[in-house]
Amino acid sequence: MTARRARIAFTDSAAKQLENITSEAEVHALDRALVVISVDPEIGEPIPGDTTGPQLRQYADELEAVRVLYFVTALRTVVVVAYIEV
Repeated sequence: MTARRARIAFTDSAAKQLENITSEAEVHALDRALVVISVDPEIGEPIPGDTTGPQLRQYADELEAVRVLYFVTALRTVVVVAYIEV
């Protein structure tokens, strides 16, 4: 049996960022990173800091030169906080 992909959601600020993406290359880069994260939500590195809430993680895709900041909920939903081009 194949594991299901995690659901992807966006914070309001991340959703606003996405509205400003206009180039096909940026859309492709973000889509590629989100597919990787949805298959394995634990792939990103934990970001040190506040431990009272969900662990903030970052996934960097060097090939596409993007970084995604996110956390994973108890129900395995990946919540994207920010998308950063590097």
